[in-house]
Amino acid sequence: MSRRYRIKHITTYTYSDRVTSSYGRGFLAPRDMDGQHCVEKSVTVEPAPTDQSFGVDVYGNEDVYFHVTHDHEKLVVTADSLVEVYPRPQDETTSWPATASWESARMALFGANVPADPARASAVEFALDLPTPEITDEVRAYAAPSFWPGRPLVDVIVDLTHRIFTDFRYLSGSTTVSTTVVDVLAARSGVCQDFARLAIACLRSQGLAARYVSGYLATEPPPGKERMIGVDATHAWAAVWMPNDRWLAFDPTNDQLVDERYATVAWGRDYADVPPLRGVIYTEAEESTIAVSVDVAPQ
Repeated sequence: MSRRYRIKHITTYTYSDRVTSSYGRGFLAPRDMDGQHCVEKSVTVEPAPTDQSFGVDVYGNEDVYFHVTHDHEKLVVTADSLVEVYPRPQDETTSWPATASWESARMALFGANVPADPARASAVEFALDLPTPEITDEVRAYAAPSFWPGRPLVDVIVDLTHRIFTDFRYLSGSTTVSTTVVDVLAARSGVCQDFARLAIACLRSQGLAARYVSGYLATEPPPGKERMIGVDATHAWAAVWMPNDRWLAFDPTNDQLVDERYATVAWGRDYADVPPLRGVIYTEAEESTIAVSVDVAPQ
């Protein structure tokens, strides 16, 4: 059975002095895609923006842009969505043999005699390193134990996911958006976006295409406890390209493949492609705070 979630994502910026102009852009609405349908979506901004528009980026993600010109010391952005997520096929590799090796996936992407294919061509971008290189000797060394010669790609993903889950400690606030994969390897701790980025770097180090995925994960309260409102959070995971132009999504933070508890918002080559919000303000304020409340409520 499919699952429906009402997702409310509220971001509040508070400034120590007035802001005269605020530009913002972000990715807050779940995608319409295979296995998922966004039934309702809205993004409201307070104070009301002078200009607000929606668009689609190069990866098919829906973004929102706004410009607030009224003086303000607080800015509140509220995204409200209703999304329906369908169960994933029991075998994500239905049209590609589950025993096919990871080398086969690499050959299908870069092989000299591979027929021209737009889907494959668009996937190649996701196999390339970032402008600030993430594929280092340390990353190659960490990835190596999962990539046995001839090992099925699905087994590689399950093993790499489990190793990251086991080897690294989830520590909220231990990293920032500028933390590098090498930093995470050294500290052996991080948060979901760090573990997704590490997995992606490992896959790219072996010539595979992998993308960064942002969204939400529905959590359930312990037995006998009521749901707490607003304590969920945005989440991040990764996906690897397979030769049938399917992407196998997996979550190193929780040691599992992605299922119908996950609602996808956007994907790109890295976090920088799909931040929930980013912007520019004009102000003399010396201090600012940000508060984020996320609620993923089953319907």
